[in-house]
Amino acid sequence: MTTTTTSTSLGPARVDAERLLDNLERLRAIGATREGGVTRRAFSQEDVKGQEFVAGLMREAGLTVHVDAAANLVGTRPGRDPDGPALVLGSHLDTVPGGGAYDGAYGVLAAVEVAHTLHERGTPLDRPLTVMAFSNEEGTTGTPAMFGSRAVAGCLTPGELQLPVDGQDRPLAQVLDAAGGDSRRVDDVRRPPGSVAAYLELHIEQGPVLIGSGTEIGIVEGISGRLTAEVTVRGQANHAGTTPMTDRHDALLAAARITVGVPGLTGPDGAVRVATVGDCRVSPGAWNVVPGVATLIVDLRDMSEDNLEAGLDRLRALGEEAARATGTSVDVAEVQRVSPTPCDTGRRATVRRATDALGLSSVTLPSGAGHDAQWMARIAPTAMIFVPSEEGASHVPYERTAPADLVRGADVLLGCTLLEGTAEREGTTAFEGPATLEGTTT
Repeated sequence: MTTTTTSTSLGPARVDAERLLDNLERLRAIGATREGGVTRRAFSQEDVKGQEFVAGLMREAGLTVHVDAAANLVGTRPGRDPDGPALVLGSHLDTVPGGGAYDGAYGVLAAVEVAHTLHERGTPLDRPLTVMAFSNEEGTTGTPAMFGSRAVAGCLTPGELQLPVDGQDRPLAQVLDAAGGDSRRVDDVRRPPGSVAAYLELHIEQGPVLIGSGTEIGIVEGISGRLTAEVTVRGQANHAGTTPMTDRHDALLAAARITVGVPGLTGPDGAVRVATVGDCRVSPGAWNVVPGVATLIVDLRDMSEDNLEAGLDRLRALGEEAARATGTSVDVAEVQRVSPTPCDTGRRATVRRATDALGLSSVTLPSGAGHDAQWMARIAPTAMIFVPSEEGASHVPYERTAPADLVRGADVLLGCTLLEGTAEREGTTAFEGPATLEGTTT
């Protein structure tokens, strides 16, 4: 991972910093919580109000605005070639409950600001420009995440629109329709490969690499693949007071041995980049009963499919060791997998050119979190740009990125737009699409 700094005497285009920061604060107020966070769950009243606010900003930026059948907010600007494939910029406006003000929303508002800057300057692009705020990226409604981008990529699952929405006695189709979508026409949202010239997504890092190294811009090499496994430990429930320690088959004790071993799946001698035990359920769950069953949910992430497989094998070996030591049985089942998504090398080069032209430091790094970009990558060459997250924090009320970093990222996105907006861009290669992707959660 190499950090570079390049300066230039040229005067690259820049966004209106004051307007961008003001719009971020105005959007933050929609769904604001007492703790300083933001709650705009997908398809909620707050989410719709956020869309309406951003739609107004899009119109001020000279974009033609509509909400598509998947409840994606779409702003368009014609290019010199009105029928050519569009350059798409975007992210999402929905949040997790009590989340931060920048996750997703920053990428949308920075894209709107790029369009506004071009509009003010009267700067034409060869390609049409589209700004998108994808619906339900977070998946906090109890339905699969990244609904809007998966709809655009043609990757919705059968029966998905009939899934019940958390806290409501209605299926997703009805909730979608109430939020401005059209469940009967969702398939019409799909864009075939080649219809999008490139997709660029600006995002806060949601991690500590940039802030820890003092680097201004992250050039994302790809979005980590994720493998979710359910580990079920079966022992024997019995009275906690009368069962001798030597006669116990304690499922939770075995689960604890596995949990302690999971960090060893990472690091120099490990298989994957990160590994997490995110959930543990115990049955019968009584203070005076030896646990009979314990269930763990384990999350493995890496940029290599082979490493994910190796991590799963190592997890199974951990289970076998714990079972032998505790007189229990352990079953490890894969329940979901999202394949790694590499970013397009040509568009990564575009991000580097724009970053260097601004004299900003940069570093190449993977994204550990999921993004709409991983689905757009199925239909278009894709790149992501990261800016620092203070304390490496995200999905929390104290999520924060310094104003100067927010502006720098938007300036890089503007530079990329100017470079990519040329129909005959330097270094264009045929888009063949990534490997098959599965899974839907972030």
